Amino acid sequence: MKISRSTLRPTSVGAFQDAILRHYKRHGRKMPWRETDDPYCILVSEIMLQQTQVGRVSGKYEQFVKAFPDFEALDNAPLAKVYAVWQGLGYNRRALALKKIARIVVSQPSGVLPQTHDELVRLPGIGAATASSIAAFAFNNPVVFVETNIRTVFIHFFFMKKKKVTDAEILPLVDQCLYRENPRVWYWALMDYGVMLKKSGEDKNERSAHYVKQTKFEGSARQVRGKVLKLLAARGNIAEHELVREINDKRVPEIVDDLLGEGFLQRQRGRVRIRNV
Repeated sequence: MKISRSTLRPTSVGAFQDAILRHYKRHGRKMPWRETDDPYCILVSEIMLQQTQVGRVSGKYEQFVKAFPDFEALDNAPLAKVYAVWQGLGYNRRALALKKIARIVVSQPSGVLPQTHDELVRLPGIGAATASSIAAFAFNNPVVFVETNIRTVFIHFFFMKKKKVTDAEILPLVDQCLYRENPRVWYWALMDYGVMLKKSGEDKNERSAHYVKQTKFEGSARQVRGKVLKLLAARGNIAEHELVREINDKRVPEIVDDLLGEGFLQRQRGRVRIRNV
């Protein structure tokens, strides 16, 4: 990714870094995935944190890595068990992606997670931002990326009155301000500063050109998908008409068809079950 250089003065960069790191030293959040540099554990946390708040992830992360402590354990686990442990996080395709990644890693001669952004982004369920997060937090690589809290910080400091701020405008500043001595801690610090701004009522993301208000979960198709997978994880296989009756939602047949097409389920003689991978 080519990034145009910004024109901040070194003194401005230094002052900005000092402010962010000072806040982190005093108020940095404690999280279990910040207590390890195990690439597997950091991969699990970053996949879980996609579109999910930290509070919902914390307990589930510890439950997941206890049940599946490494790539080999996850690869060997039945997919139904993986879904059962994942329940409560939503976006179940992330659990499927983790299972597929585990298979890819253990099939390699090295048996280890790739370290570079370009290699990571080729793995299932990993986009550009998640690949950068893993590269930074697992391997302390000086990558340049933006996510919601980082975006909040840079809009707050450098785009005080501007509307429709694009990530293309923010990325050169992220690049110039990167604390290259310790990218891992720097990005933790940026994220925590962004959380502080949001709690104080200064969430600047509404001025981002990329701002999208998240849809409600309650009553959504996502919620029904989760109910279908939860029931199948608990019961093994169920006749489709029983699924419709027990979940009591007219969208179930369409959602089952979607899950079949996406590779989550398999159908046999009118019954469906979770497909193992």
